[in-house]
Amino acid sequence: METIKRIFRVDRRDINYLRSTIESYDGIAVVSTINPEASVIEIQIAPGCEDQVLELLDSIRKNENIAIS
Repeated sequence: METIKRIFRVDRRDINYLRSTIESYDGIAVVSTINPEASVIEIQIAPGCEDQVLELLDSIRKNENIAIS
C-alpha cells in the first residue's frame, strides 16, 4: 500500500513544530517541506492513519492556534 500525500500551507515559523509533533507519533506520518519560501509542506500518511493525522491537525489548529490550510 502507498502512503497518502496531503499538501498544506502553514506559517514558516510553525513548520518545525508541526514536523516534530506529527513525527513523534511513531510511524503514522512524515512531514517534508516542499517550498520553504511559500511555507508549503507535504504530509505522507501511512495507510490507515489518515483519520488520526487529520484529528491531530485539527487539535493543533484549535489548541495551538496554528493556521493550517
